Amino acid sequence: MQSTSGTKDISVLVVEDNVSNFVLIARLLGFLGIHCEWKTSGYEVVEYADTLPKLDLILLDIRLPYEDGYSALKKIRESEKLRTIPVIAVTAEADQAQINKAKNAGFDGFIGKPLDPDRFPDQINRILSGTPVWEL
Repeated sequence: MQSTSGTKDISVLVVEDNVSNFVLIARLLGFLGIHCEWKTSGYEVVEYADTLPKLDLILLDIRLPYEDGYSALKKIRESEKLRTIPVIAVTAEADQAQINKAKNAGFDGFIGKPLDPDRFPDQINRILSGTPVWEL
């Protein structure tokens, strides 16, 4: 398992339209020593991600204004620079059917909302170490 000391150079893009959800995610990532960037919609997410000097992980909400997480994922996978970056669905629509839909769409993992502050750091560490996380 990756320790928190190994996360200081990690950069995560959080695509989340709810400010309080983003603040929680940013605090939890900060606790792990992980830098994060924020985008409030799937619209132009690829263009935004292309401006980042480094990107290790994308946490992508499914229900977003203008363009949902599935549309954004499709564009990310079509991008030469971004296609190998792990993209995790983070959504309140958390049930087995949504997990299956996310798997079929090509997401690399799934974390259901509301986020559990006690589990989230471990989920992120597992994802960063290459272990798939598909949890409600």
